[in-house]
Amino acid sequence: MKLHPLFVATGLGLLSLTSLRAADVMIPLAFTPENMDKTVDPRVDFSKYAWGGWASKTQIPSDKSRWGTGDMLGQNNWNRIRGILEDAAANPGAVGGKQQKIGDFYASAMDEAAIEAAGMTPLAPRLLKIEAIKNLHDLGLYLADAHAHAVSGLFGTFPYADQKKNDTIILNVSQSGLSLPTKDYYLDEKYAKFVPQFTEHVAAMFKLAGDSEENAKANAATVVMLETEIAKISKSITELRDPIANYNKLSVDEAAALFPAFPFKAYLRAVDVPASETHLNIGQPKFFEGLNTLLTAQPLQSWKTYLRWHAINSAAPFLSSAFENESFRFFGTVLNGTPAQEPRWQRAAKVLDARIGFLVGEIYVGKYFPPEVKARLEEMIQNMRDVLKDRIAGLDWMTESTKKKALEKLGTFRVVVGYPPSWRDYSALTITRSSYYANVENSALFENQRQLAKFGKPFDKTEWLRTPQQVNAYYQPSAGQLVFLAGILQAPYFDPSIDDAVNYGAIVAVIGHEISHGFDDKGRLYDAQGNLADWWTKEDADAFTARAGKLVTQFDNYEVLPGLKVNGKQTLGENIGDLGGVSIAYEAFQRSIQNKRLKEIDGLTPNQRFFISWAQVWRTLYRDDALRRYVASDVHAPGTVRSMGPLVNLQEFFDAFGIKEGDPMWVKPEDRAKIW
Repeated sequence: MKLHPLFVATGLGLLSLTSLRAADVMIPLAFTPENMDKTVDPRVDFSKYAWGGWASKTQIPSDKSRWGTGDMLGQNNWNRIRGILEDAAANPGAVGGKQQKIGDFYASAMDEAAIEAAGMTPLAPRLLKIEAIKNLHDLGLYLADAHAHAVSGLFGTFPYADQKKNDTIILNVSQSGLSLPTKDYYLDEKYAKFVPQFTEHVAAMFKLAGDSEENAKANAATVVMLETEIAKISKSITELRDPIANYNKLSVDEAAALFPAFPFKAYLRAVDVPASETHLNIGQPKFFEGLNTLLTAQPLQSWKTYLRWHAINSAAPFLSSAFENESFRFFGTVLNGTPAQEPRWQRAAKVLDARIGFLVGEIYVGKYFPPEVKARLEEMIQNMRDVLKDRIAGLDWMTESTKKKALEKLGTFRVVVGYPPSWRDYSALTITRSSYYANVENSALFENQRQLAKFGKPFDKTEWLRTPQQVNAYYQPSAGQLVFLAGILQAPYFDPSIDDAVNYGAIVAVIGHEISHGFDDKGRLYDAQGNLADWWTKEDADAFTARAGKLVTQFDNYEVLPGLKVNGKQTLGENIGDLGGVSIAYEAFQRSIQNKRLKEIDGLTPNQRFFISWAQVWRTLYRDDALRRYVASDVHAPGTVRSMGPLVNLQEFFDAFGIKEGDPMWVKPEDRAKIW
């Protein structure tokens, strides 16, 4: 079971796992004017001025689809993690211990000879289960087993807090079933070139699995046809961001009635959802109505072909090199333009992060996260809360009754820095060196059972949804929790050795970004207790929407490739977070330097260093197809846009660089967005 994007914590969109040999030196990432291009006028192109020097001398590594600040810091972190994994493999210790589980999982992933010898044999039992399907009832039971082992198909389920009564857990059932990044890849002319290439890829995978060339092509056509039909009934990324529209609490009988062709009640029993769970959330009812029509309109054999494809596709990274290489050729090279795969150790590390990442994180934190960073960050976070508190109290567009509730919500935010308050217990998980595929299956089933154990218990608002070694931060609305991961709390985001202007423009703005998520277009719909609730007056909601609309218009106009523009609605929440983050951080910085005379450093004023620091945090280079995928599927604007997008709404930014009316970077005061 996998958490749906609607409920998953909002993050920064930074993490990209990277390659580095253990012997290599860590990438230096401290803030430096050397990243700038001072031949560029900041009044003309601020992003190029702030980090054009870095861009001009940097190439995207051959095994990456993009390269930026978060990616480079991720590379440093993964180099450290490689050492942890290799040490555990060499010194596993007692059976059942942390070292043994980490070391044996990693060793099994690195045993290429055993993986090659096994070929596709590990997948054979699953394919036999699909072949044995004789009717839709059998299909439902198979799907329950597939979902329990993290094999995709048709839809997804996951236990999570009831969005309107978050002291209880409810089963969420959501649209899924596509292989390409979004529905647009099947239906939008902008992505038309990918469909025939996807069809060729599916045929190639079927052929590797033993189909004749003729049958492989026919089966691939069936898969693409079915997924195209599923795409037609699916909501867009923008539509999935609306928590109210995607909350539809129904009884089990009502849910089953939406989907009568599918044995929904038998599926729930097979998944082991307790019989006491009488209600669930059907995120997208019309999707399931449409899926019901598709199930009855298409032959059972076609659906078995579809399930067979998803089984092969899900397993490919853990099978022999022929499967893994063909999977990368399409999903890495064709979709993202990435020429080469990451090295074997890195691919293994990514799998371990996804499957038993908190075990790895526990060791990472102990080795690499200084306790003093935690104390310093907690102080900064309190400063940011104080600024936002004053901002809310002084708003001229919000009524007093709504202000009161907003301040109440701000006061309930729980902030966690570095690592979770308690570590996950993996003692019931069995890991050996004998089979990589078996370890992947066992860890998936373990996580599924861990999720199912949540039923009948209160929602745990302290649970972390990301591993601490990641380069990220996030806000979880239902839990009212702001989380700043250990992996991001280092240069260039946070550097205790550098001037405050740089830290405020980087990590403090990130803190403000996450706090602002509590009041973005989605976060504002949750009350102080973390429940979906309408606590806004109509007047205030209309005023908010009008102000947010300026950001939609602004970002809709950013063209990142010829004919490809950012989607302002899709990225609105993150753009509100960026605007709030940098604006609040700037005020917090000004408060911190009151009555202080600060000198220029490297010919830059403190205020200039603040804004340049923000821009350099978001420096990013993309491969063209990777950028197309990012714009289509991500709720964040590309880093090239984020580095200056929020800044042009701030008069303080214009003042710092002498930007005036008539300059290319200038935005008229009446067109600027100002919310918090």
